[in-house]
Amino acid sequence: MKKLQLGKVFTLLESGPAVFVTTNDGEKDNVMTISWTMVLDFAPLFAITTGPWNHSYAALRKTKECVISIPTVDLIDKIVGVGTCSGADTDKFEKFGLTPVKGKQVRAPLIRECLANIECRVVDIIRKHNIIVLEGVAAYVDDSRKEKRTLHAVGDGTFIVDGRKIDRRKMMRSKIPAGVWF
Repeated sequence: MKKLQLGKVFTLLESGPAVFVTTNDGEKDNVMTISWTMVLDFAPLFAITTGPWNHSYAALRKTKECVISIPTVDLIDKIVGVGTCSGADTDKFEKFGLTPVKGKQVRAPLIRECLANIECRVVDIIRKHNIIVLEGVAAYVDDSRKEKRTLHAVGDGTFIVDGRKIDRRKMMRSKIPAGVWF
């Protein structure tokens, strides 16, 4: 084995898919790309990483709500584009042709072009680590979308695309008590 720089080890433990996170600060909608997401426990609890350097952070702190929108591989240029400009001076919905859809539980919009959308409320902000803990309050999926593969950022502008699924549900259910796993 060859030595790997510690600053690159995060590329070995890539977390959830790259997502859009939408906010509304009371005046306007915004969208940002987040490449670090995580599911917490077997509940609709999630964590994202962002902080004061990000324009949407102020809206997250103020309103305590957002939407996690899950884009697919066909939206890669929009994912990267949204992540490389600021909502402070750009209407990202207009610039990248994303369609905001009114949420039912939160002010932040869903994104029509995405495979799924999860309306969330902020339940904790861990400032020391720039972690925002979110609780899902409503979720929607577009089963009519042909493209369902998501993207996973692994650093320096490279992505992994979801691929073939491998089914071991029967094997796992025979070895693990009901309710402990999926």
